Formats: sequence, C-alpha cells, structure tokens
Amino acid sequence: MAGRSTSTGRRRLGRSVGRWRGRPADGGSMSVEVAILAPAFLLLLGLAVVGGRAVIARNAVDLAAHDAARAASIARTEQQARADGEVAVEQALAQQGLACDPAASVTLTGELPGGTDVDLGYAFAPERVGELVFVVATVRCTVALADLGLPGTPGSIDVRRSFVSPMDRFRSRR
Repeated sequence: MAGRSTSTGRRRLGRSVGRWRGRPADGGSMSVEVAILAPAFLLLLGLAVVGGRAVIARNAVDLAAHDAARAASIARTEQQARADGEVAVEQALAQQGLACDPAASVTLTGELPGGTDVDLGYAFAPERVGELVFVVATVRCTVALADLGLPGTPGSIDVRRSFVSPMDRFRSRR
C-alpha cells in the first residue's frame, strides 16, 4: 500500500507541474499585451496632462479678464482704467501661478448696448454720464507646454479671453 500511494502521488505531482496535452502554451502573452497597451496608456496620460494644463490656463486667463474689466470699469479716468486693468491681470495670473511667455497682453475697449465697439476714451468722456457704456477687457496669454517633456505636444497654446463689465451710469468720470 505504501508503494501504491507513493507512485500515485508522484503521478499526480508530475501531471500538475508538466503540460497537459492539448492545452496551448501561453507563456509570455502578458508581456506582449503590456508592450501593446503601454504606449496607448502613456498617450492617454499625456493628453490628460496637456488638457489639464489647458483648462487651468483658460480658467486663469478668464479670471484675469474678469478682474481687469472690473478694475477698469470702476476707474475715474481712461489712463487709470488702463493701469488698473494691467495690474489686475498681473495679480490674477500670479495668484493662479500662470506664467505667460511673453507677458500677458491686455486690451481695454468700450462697448455700447447692442454690441457697438467704441474707444475706451469714449466711455470715459464726461458728456457720456448717464449713458450705458461697458468696458471690455481682452486678455491674451501664451502658455508654454515644452516643460512637460511629452513628445508630440505643441510647444505652447494661445489663450484669449474677454469679459464685459458695465460702468456706473451716474458716476463722475473726470
């Protein structure tokens, strides 16, 4: 009996370690799958990083345009409006940690109801007191992507955002 159980045990051990007949060998298939899927995964990861940077940049520039329009709309003179708008953009972008290369450009214009564009000086003219005029701030920022080091990404993206803020109709403007 002892001989029989030993011989049966060896036979079972031999079958579990060896290959079964009719079953295909699949050794190394996992490494092939990883080799095929890894570049696709890395591409998706790179797209997520670039997309995230673009969304953050757009939000920061949008906030800067909002701040510039608001600062310019409460200024008393055209020169003060331009200076306050530029300072507001610099502060908003610095607070958001966004570096523009070159520095962000700020364009301030006036707008009448109905969408008619006018010069910013028109909006601040003393004879316009009582007239509804808007200040439009447009901020343009070029955001570098080269520091990401991802192949196939553009070197930079250009972000441009505008915001409109109404001026107080009955405030003195000089």
